[in-house]
Amino acid sequence: MNGLSLFANVGIAETYLHDVGVDIVVANELLPERAKFYQHLYPECEMITGDITFDETYKKVISESKAQNVQFIIATPPCQGMSIAGKSDPEDERNYLVMYAIHAILDLMPKYVLLENVFMQLKTVIKFQGERMLIPEVIEKVLGKNYYIEQKVIDTKFYGVPQQRKRALILLSRKDADIHWKFPEYESHIITLQETIGDLPSLDPLIKEKEFRHIFPDYELKLRKGLEISKWHYPRPHVWRNVEVMMHTPTGCSARTNPIYFPKKKDGTMVGGAPRTYMRMDWDKAAPTITMFNHTISSFQNVHPGRLLSDGLYSDARVLTIFEMLRVMSLPDDWNIPDWASEHLIRSVIGEGVPPLAVKKIVEMLCLNK
Repeated sequence: MNGLSLFANVGIAETYLHDVGVDIVVANELLPERAKFYQHLYPECEMITGDITFDETYKKVISESKAQNVQFIIATPPCQGMSIAGKSDPEDERNYLVMYAIHAILDLMPKYVLLENVFMQLKTVIKFQGERMLIPEVIEKVLGKNYYIEQKVIDTKFYGVPQQRKRALILLSRKDADIHWKFPEYESHIITLQETIGDLPSLDPLIKEKEFRHIFPDYELKLRKGLEISKWHYPRPHVWRNVEVMMHTPTGCSARTNPIYFPKKKDGTMVGGAPRTYMRMDWDKAAPTITMFNHTISSFQNVHPGRLLSDGLYSDARVLTIFEMLRVMSLPDDWNIPDWASEHLIRSVIGEGVPPLAVKKIVEMLCLNK
């Protein structure tokens, strides 16, 4: 079954779709660098780069999709202006990108559609035909006559992904299609970080200030062992003051709770921030949500779980490597990252991505029910 990807980014969600009978043959992405990354991953796909709100771009997407007999759409329309019902701004134009996905569904009438976004999407209000309506209400009003509609906020950790990540999914199946598409049951086993990255060699952080690098005399040796695993298993550079507090922070804890080694301002007082900042992950749980700010120790629970050392300190006072994040996102170890991609771009698209194993297991229901 041929498919279309709208708001495609680099196509992380599509990673395993071919395995379950869906080939994305047309894709649209606004940002050229992400579109280039997508084309590197999926050279057989027709990538249409440009703003879908422009008439020329939209018409090209629809024309190419019709020529390829697209029967499946996956779309992640950005909703940066969303908030809970009653508090979102219905005038915020960023929320209206979902309408371009709806228009594409009407123009193509595919058998199946997967709409995906952050969980607040289901509570986002927009103006439609003069009324304030929730996005799911708009979808029901426009598409309900022709499509069965299922919606759910899922947590990807219940679909075999070693990461807690809540996403709002809307599944549409055309009423004359073979299958009424529904969500699979949640799985009972939660895959932990220990199961996911516990086999990887420990890495010392790269200290930005050279005068402190002697504190980790085995840095180069550990780095070589990491690079033997993957060229993406190397540590990010961090400032010493952040590394020091994390060396004194146990697994699953925040340095903010340490009475001595806590993140300080120049005057010695604690830096501001939420309780889950400067925090290590927990070996015995799925990883927390990987965000676009996965490069910094000071963001939400970004730091490697670490292990207690003989001197009473904790190892791996650093954020996850790119390779560790591939595993946490359920991407393959040999994910074909282009050599030209910067670390910033790679970390950003991983933080924006949808764990592909969860998508595979949901789309797989179309195969299992045939």
